[in-house]
Amino acid sequence: MGRAARNLNGKAILYAAKITGSMQRAIDETDRRRAKQQAHNKEHGITPTGIKKAITDIMDVGYEKRYQQKFLQVAEQQAQYAHMTAAQASHEMDRLEKQMYEHAKNLEFEEAAALRDKVESLKKLALGAGV
Repeated sequence: MGRAARNLNGKAILYAAKITGSMQRAIDETDRRRAKQQAHNKEHGITPTGIKKAITDIMDVGYEKRYQQKFLQVAEQQAQYAHMTAAQASHEMDRLEKQMYEHAKNLEFEEAAALRDKVESLKKLALGAGV
């Protein structure tokens, strides 16, 4: 109820056969706080407005920065892997995947994701450049 009350158009719907003591106390407290907030707003000439903020996926946070850094890393990776034969590239991918799974097993997901990205880059380089 508290989180809904903080939203400009928030509502809390309580389902029950009858209003229990706990429910009544929660409703009374919410009404008390609302009255206090409305009195404060009226006294200071405040008109409540909602914020307008874009909804983002948690996985997209910092994506632009990572995307820019990928371009810088591609040249480094190409130079690092350019001299490898197909067998060496395959061995390197296996080694990186083992490290990736070890990090994931230890709940080190950021490190595992970084290695996953390296493996994918290496696969693209191996397929595209004929490593």
